[in-house]
Amino acid sequence: MSFLKIKADNLFTGTQMLGSGKVLILKNNTIVEDIIQEEDAGEDVQNLNGILSPGFINAHCHLELSHMKGLIPKKTGLIDFVFKVVTQRHFKDEEIVKAIIKAEAGMLQNGIVAVGDICNNVLTAAQKQKGILAYYNFVEASGWLPNIANVRFSSTLNIYNQYKIQNSKSRTSIVPHAPYSVSEALWQRLTPYFKNKVVSIHNQETAFEDELFLQGTGDFLKMFELMKIDNTHHQPTKKSSLQSYFSKLSKAASIVLVHNTFIKKEDIDFIKQNQSAQQIVSFCLCVNANLYIENALPPINMLIKNDCNIIMGTDSLASNHSLNLLDEMKTIQIRFPEITLEQMLKWATINGAKALQMDKDFGSFEKGKKPGVVLIKNTSTLTLKKESTIERVL
Repeated sequence: MSFLKIKADNLFTGTQMLGSGKVLILKNNTIVEDIIQEEDAGEDVQNLNGILSPGFINAHCHLELSHMKGLIPKKTGLIDFVFKVVTQRHFKDEEIVKAIIKAEAGMLQNGIVAVGDICNNVLTAAQKQKGILAYYNFVEASGWLPNIANVRFSSTLNIYNQYKIQNSKSRTSIVPHAPYSVSEALWQRLTPYFKNKVVSIHNQETAFEDELFLQGTGDFLKMFELMKIDNTHHQPTKKSSLQSYFSKLSKAASIVLVHNTFIKKEDIDFIKQNQSAQQIVSFCLCVNANLYIENALPPINMLIKNDCNIIMGTDSLASNHSLNLLDEMKTIQIRFPEITLEQMLKWATINGAKALQMDKDFGSFEKGKKPGVVLIKNTSTLTLKKESTIERVL
């Protein structure tokens, strides 16, 4: 049995910064054994310059869209972005798989150890089977027309079963794409599959989402027209989008609300009043994608003030320049300088691991875990700089 001893300028455990006087002890180079005082560590301590952290959790990604990097212009707004993804995503399988392999290698290099990944097909399955990163597969269902609910559900279930068979080590759920793309008939088919699972949903990514449910108006009508979708079945609930669907997720063990760019305080209050006992509700930030698509940012300070469980994601290379959580943190720090690096690292580690039910292995330097080790370099005290980089240690 061998032990690796690592020390840096600072050590983040997954929950707090411990300063420079601590040494991380790893058994067999992977398993956390202990964190001890430097004077008790003896010889053979590896000294590094930077901040040591557990590996990062990318809680929201679309790995299967990696081939679309740079294809869609910035700041189109969500309606045009969704339309372009739907109509322009079809490439040859070999080109898509090649981009998937390259994108995963980038995540590995960027210190990511686990991913919550959206799946609309099985093109990522073979790469995931290699076990390079850990995945929670969110097999996504969509279909706004009630009369196609059975067909869409059958297709989703088929993909779900293929992931279950091909990737026995990966966790897999059937999830709704977004409130504006799932009919009531399709919801009824999906909800039995939420029990005790992690369920992800794109939430309030544009102001038009609430408008559709409150009043039945807005730019989603334009999207339905572009896609030749009959919207006459839809009856406004006169409630926000989130308040219209949230009760359908009551059986899920963990809910991941993605984007939340236009969420309001009343919606957060509604969640707190209506979430099930023991249920985790997490708010996933994908700030660079929000700027890329809508040129808007979620109300992060409001989420913090209301003690929300915040996690982080990158979205896809169709809506982002990189799959790098450090780049997400840099953007947050520029736009919200009052938010500390310690807070953001917690979002990117233990919070994300808990949200994806992976905290038994990932998210913190606790005895027995294999969370991976990353080093954040070129910081100014505990502040990121433009030149700050991430390096995977283990």
